[in-house]
Amino acid sequence: MLATGIDLVQVRRIEEALTQYGERFLARVFTLGERAYCGTRAPQLAARFAAKEAVSKALGVGIQHRDGVGWREIEIVANARGQPAIQLFGRAAARAAELGIAHFSISLSHTREHAIAMVVAE
Repeated sequence: MLATGIDLVQVRRIEEALTQYGERFLARVFTLGERAYCGTRAPQLAARFAAKEAVSKALGVGIQHRDGVGWREIEIVANARGQPAIQLFGRAAARAAELGIAHFSISLSHTREHAIAMVVAE
């Protein structure tokens, strides 16, 4: 199966969530590895937020919906070359297996105002 997902996030939304909810927001949405990599840098966090949304779209489910996947069941990591890569856990991994998806390609980009992620699943 070939599937795609794309998402665009305003960096300001992530900045506002960090200001309003701080650690609670970070702990709910991002894995420990993502938090270690990004710290509190809103553009990098926004890119990973967009990536998680894009992955959920490629899987054909939402995030935190009844039949969806959890935020931390999708992790954006750096591969050996420092490029972004995707690791799935729990319901996200089960959904990928159900669809016959064995590989993801991902591209992330951000400016001061926006972050975007594009995912191809095959």
